[in-house]
Amino acid sequence: MTTATDVETASLYTPSPVDRFAATRAGRSIIERVPLLAVLFLQVILSYRLHNSAFEDESLYLYAGHREIGSLLHHIPTYDDYATYFSGAPFLYPVVGAAVDGMFGLEGARALSLVCMLGATSLVWSTSRALYGRHAAACAAALFAVAAPTIFLGRLATYDAPALLLLAVSFWLVVRTARRPAPLVLLAVPPAALAVGTKYVALLYVPVLALVAILAGRFGGEARGRGWWSALLRGSLFTGGLAALLYGWLRLLGPGFEHGIAVTTTHRPAGGDALSLVALRSAEYGAGVFALAAAGVLVDLARARRMGASRAARLARVLLSGALAATALIAPFYQMHLHTLTSLHKHVGFGLLFAAPIAGVALAAVLRAGARDPRRLGLALLACLVLTAAALGQSTALFQQWPDATAMVGAVRTQIRPVTGRYLAEESEVPRYYTRDLTEPYQWYGTYVFDYTTHDGRHLSGVAAYRQAIADEYFDVVVLRYGPTAALDLQIDAQLKAQHGYTLIAVLQADDSYGVGAYYVWRAER
Repeated sequence: MTTATDVETASLYTPSPVDRFAATRAGRSIIERVPLLAVLFLQVILSYRLHNSAFEDESLYLYAGHREIGSLLHHIPTYDDYATYFSGAPFLYPVVGAAVDGMFGLEGARALSLVCMLGATSLVWSTSRALYGRHAAACAAALFAVAAPTIFLGRLATYDAPALLLLAVSFWLVVRTARRPAPLVLLAVPPAALAVGTKYVALLYVPVLALVAILAGRFGGEARGRGWWSALLRGSLFTGGLAALLYGWLRLLGPGFEHGIAVTTTHRPAGGDALSLVALRSAEYGAGVFALAAAGVLVDLARARRMGASRAARLARVLLSGALAATALIAPFYQMHLHTLTSLHKHVGFGLLFAAPIAGVALAAVLRAGARDPRRLGLALLACLVLTAAALGQSTALFQQWPDATAMVGAVRTQIRPVTGRYLAEESEVPRYYTRDLTEPYQWYGTYVFDYTTHDGRHLSGVAAYRQAIADEYFDVVVLRYGPTAALDLQIDAQLKAQHGYTLIAVLQADDSYGVGAYYVWRAER
C-alpha cells in the first residue's frame, strides 16, 4: 500500500540531467554504444603505437595513385601499366590514397586506413547485434579490434583496409535486409563489387556473402511465414547481381585488368614456403578468434534449443554460424595452396571480419558464466589478456618487417639529378615515392627485373644485365641492403665492393624484425 510519505518522497524527487538524458531516445542510443566507443578508442591507441617509414607496397600504390592523378588531370604519362600487375584496380584506392597523401602526407594516407578499420569494427558490432544480440556484439567488436591484422592494417596505407570496409558494408547490408523484401538484398551488391575491385582477393569472400544472404534470409523468411524459396531467391539475386556487375566491369576495362587478376589472385604463381610454416603463421594471427568461433557455433545452437526453435530454424542457424566460423580458414587454405606467406597477415584479417560475430557469442557466454563463478571469470579475462598481448607483439613485429628508410632517402636525395639520372635500388619503390618531386619513373630501376642493351647492341637480362650495366657505370647511384633480393645482390656487388667505377658514400642502419642490416649506397665515379 502506498503511504502519504511515499507519495511525498516521490513528489520531491527530481531527475538529474543524466537521468533525463538517459531517458531520451538519443541518450539510450549513446549509452548502448559506450562499449563500442571504448573499443574504437582502444583500437586507435593500439594502431598508433606503430611507427615506421613507408613500406614498399605503400610506396608503390601511393606513387601509382599520384601518376594516375597526373594522367587524369594533366595527361602526364604514367610510364607503367599498373593494371597488369596490381592486385587491385589502380584507379580506385591508389587514386584516393594519393589524393589524401598529397594533402596530408603519408600519415594522412595511413589515417584513412585507420578510419576504414574503425568503420569495419563498427559494422562488426552492428552486424553481430542484429544476428546474436547486444552482448555478443560488444565481444565481437573487441575481438576484431584487438586482432593483430586489424591493428596492423589500421596503420598501412594500402588497399586492404578500404576493401575490408567495403566487405563489411556488404555483410551488414545482407544481414540488415534479411527481414525485408528480397530485392533489397541488391543494395549489398555495389559495395561487394567495389571491394573486389579495390582488392581482388576479396572475391574469395563473395561466396560467404551469398551464403549469408540465403541463411539470414531464412530467419527473416520464417518470421514472415515464408520458407527456403524466399531465402534462395535472396541468394540468387545477390549472386546474379554481383556476377553481372563484375562481368560488365571486366568487359569495360579490357584484358589488362584480366591479366592483373590472373597473376595476382586467380592464377598466382606458387611460392616456396612450407605448408607447416604457413599454417603456423595463420594460427598465430587468427587461431584464437577461430577457436572461439567454433565454440560459438555450439553455444548458439544450444541457445536456439533452449528458446524452443524449430528444427528448420536450428539448421539454418547452425549453417550460418558454421559458415561464419569457417570463413577464418579461407585465407590460410588459400595461402597454403600457394605455398606463400606473402600478405597472409593481411588476408587473415578478411576472414576475422566474418568469424568475429560468432566468436563474440562464445566470449559473451563465457563472461556470463564467469559472472556466477569468479574462477571462470578470471580464466576468461586471462585468456583475453593473452590474446591481446600476443596481438600487440605480432602487430609490432609486422610493422618492423621493413627497415626505416629515412636516412637512406636523405642520402639518395643529395645525389639526385632530375630527368637524366639513373638509380638502381633494392625496393626502389620507397626512394622513388619519397623523391617523386625530383625524379621521373623511368629514372628508377629495381632488383627484380632488368633488361639492358650494351654499347655494341647485345641484349641482356637478369644477372648478366645488372653486371654489365654496373661495369658500364650505367647507374648514377646504387642502393643495396641484401634483403628480399639478397641472392641477386650477392651476384652483382663484386665490382661495387671492389670500388671499380663506384665509390661507397654511405652505410646506413637498416635493422628490421628479422635482424640487423644496413643500406649500402654507392655513387658512380664519372
